[in-house]
Amino acid sequence: MPSSALKGGGFRVPGARRPGPEQPPVVTGGRRRRLGWVWAGVGAVVVSAVGFTLVIQAVGERDQVLVLARDVPAGQVLKPSDLRAVEVAADAGVVLATERGSVLGRRASVPLVAGSLLAPGQVGTSAAFPPSGFSQVALAVEPGGAPPDLARGERVAILPGPVGAGADEAGEKAGSAVVGTVTGVGTPESAGGPRVVTVLVETAAARRAAQLEHARVVVLSAEGREAP
Repeated sequence: MPSSALKGGGFRVPGARRPGPEQPPVVTGGRRRRLGWVWAGVGAVVVSAVGFTLVIQAVGERDQVLVLARDVPAGQVLKPSDLRAVEVAADAGVVLATERGSVLGRRASVPLVAGSLLAPGQVGTSAAFPPSGFSQVALAVEPGGAPPDLARGERVAILPGPVGAGADEAGEKAGSAVVGTVTGVGTPESAGGPRVVTVLVETAAARRAAQLEHARVVVLSAEGREAP
């Protein structure tokens, strides 16, 4: 009988699969790799979606606040060109851009430095300068009596300088240091000469500061500001 003949009179087609139990599909190595790429793509989409949500939330917490566009000396009236709005993640204690109208036309209580955030306490409630309760004291500071890069707006302590044998006596007369805010820094009239440093202090301490001999100016931390 020919090899293609089957029992029962049937014929078998050459190359055909013999009847038998159904076999499960076999996943080849190439298909496994394709499935791996699919799951990796799904994971990347999920991570990207989460990251985008976090970025949106972070951006949503930023506020538009006012920043000094230029230096503004103490006592000068704030003009629109002195301020600009920037978007930052700022805490309380700064002036929002929506509050621009509340500070325009008011005088700076302290020297304002370009690029710094504007705080409510840096502008006075009236046009008078110095503000009520404060006075300006001009000090002749000798070389070495103040940092060479001393600038307006810095919070400083005014101390008596060494005066030889009478240093202790001068210290007793002067009492504690006087704390204030620098409103002006002059240049020496001659090489090696003193320079005039103007400081805004409480009026009650102004006379004591003016009587300090060989006054020294020490820069303090910006926190705990006693002067406005």
